[in-house]
Formats: sequence, structure tokens, C-alpha cells
Amino acid sequence: MSLLRTLTALASPGNERGRLLIFFFHRVLAQPDPLRPGELDARRFETILTWIGEQFRVLPPLQACEGLAGGNLPARAAIITFDDGYRDNHDVALPILRQKGMKAAFFIATGYLGDGVQFNDRLTELFREVQGDSLDAGWLGLGTLNLGSLNDRLDALERVREAVKYLTLEARLDAVERLQSACGASGDNLRCGRVMMTPEEVASLAGNGMEIGGHTVHHPILQAVDDAMAYEEIAGGRDALSGILGRAPLMFAYPNGKPGSDFGQKHAAMASKAGFRFAFSTQRGVATRETDPMLLPRFMPWHTDELRFKLQALRLTTRH
Repeated sequence: MSLLRTLTALASPGNERGRLLIFFFHRVLAQPDPLRPGELDARRFETILTWIGEQFRVLPPLQACEGLAGGNLPARAAIITFDDGYRDNHDVALPILRQKGMKAAFFIATGYLGDGVQFNDRLTELFREVQGDSLDAGWLGLGTLNLGSLNDRLDALERVREAVKYLTLEARLDAVERLQSACGASGDNLRCGRVMMTPEEVASLAGNGMEIGGHTVHHPILQAVDDAMAYEEIAGGRDALSGILGRAPLMFAYPNGKPGSDFGQKHAAMASKAGFRFAFSTQRGVATRETDPMLLPRFMPWHTDELRFKLQALRLTTRH
């Protein structure tokens, strides 16, 4: 057993002192994409799963959450989760997970299944296609954005995405349409293709032993919509998944997932009322038996060096 694995076992000894490190991802691309530098490609994902498997015991997600609550987790416990419901989760990630003998949870925004495209993916393709070295985004409070280099374009895309993200669903759509018009691009010219899973592919994940969880219908920032719509989004997504799976999902992930800015305690209560038993944020941390099961933290690793990756995971596991 390696030294890091031994130290991880000491930090996460299991049973009532057990700790659960929850990794989360969005996409696993078949090939790297320069406009999506934060997303994994297949080769990188396989490498990361190898590193995780060497350091942690990757458990089926629902089993792990129940074990955490019951005080009977094994040592070095971890789970893997994905948000949104991208097609590559099924086509690219699933075969790698099966090869590694690992299970994961997939949180699905049901309103985009099939031919739906989320606003952030439309923005990415818009910034891929836009011509010229600048873009007027003063109406978003961003001034004139420089598009001269790839780094400029990535910075502009991130700033626009953050500005649009916190709008209401209708205002998001209007903003994307306005940006498309400003760029001289039509929806037909944006090369999105089918980026989300179909209901049949979601069912295929479940049939391969993966856990399926809710992620609302249209992925709104819950703090940005009224309470009635927030609950409708949470419960509606669960109902849609129940129809696909033939059973109700028990796990949920808050869109964007930052406590306070993206969702509040009232939304955790809504998820519980809708029938979910475990819910996940994107607050970085490690879950213990004392952690609220409706506020489980998650961790998105970013180091590309093996030692730094594993040390980062170990440090997070030792947090109090």
C-alpha cells in the first residue's frame, strides 16, 4: 500500500468516523476542445479514475450515502458524480467506468433530454463561430470584450456566461438570442448537434448499474426564481425521471450548487419534500456522519500532476 493510500486510510478510517469524498464532473469529451479547457477528454478521465482508484475505494453512490448516514462506511470511501446529462456521459464516460468497475451518479436536467441545448453550450458555440476581434457586451455590464486571441475569447466567454447564468430562464434565452444577433450568427449555424442524452440513454445508464438523480427540469439558479417555480423545477425533474426509470430517484444535485448564491436552506427543504433523500452542492469539502444529507459537499479536482492531485484529495479528506 502506498504512503498516500495509508495516509488517506488514516484520515478516512470508516465506520462512525468515516468520511466520504465526492468527486464531480460534467463532461467527458471524445477529444480535447480548446474552447472547453476545463472539461475532461476520454484519456484524461481514464487517468483520473486510475488515480482515484489507487487512493480511494469508489462505492456505488446511494450505498455510500446510506453508509455515511448509518455510520458504516469503509475506509477511504469516495463516489463519482456527473451533472447535467450530457450525451458523452453515456457514450464516452460509461465505457470507461465499466472498464474500471466503478459506479457513478448522473444528475439529469430533464428539460434538455434529446435535442435540448443549455444556454452555456449555445454560448460556447457562439464564441467559436463569432468573427472579429471584439464584441459589444455593454448591455450586460461588461463593456467591449476582446476576442483577438484564444485566451481573450475564453475570458470573454467566461464573463458572459457568469453574467447570463444568474438571469431568469426567459431572460437567459433573450440574452443568448441578442448575443447571437450581435455576432451575426443564426441558431442553424451554431454547431451544437445533439449534446444531451436521450431518455433511452439515461435508462441505459441505470441498466448498467449507475445511479440517476434529479437536477431540476431547466437548470435554473434556484435563488433566481420564485419559490413556486423552484419547487416545480425540483419536483418536475424527479417526476420525469420516475417515468424514465420506473422508480423515483433518491438523489439530487442543486444547479450550479453554491450555497447562498445559488440555493438556500429553503431549497434543501423543497428537495426533501419532493422525495429526495440526499442532495449535493458544489461546496468544496468532505462529508461526515454529521453532514446534513441534503447539503453534501463535492469536489472537482483540477491538478494534472498525479502527486498534486492525490495530495489535494488527501488534504480535503482531512478537513474538519
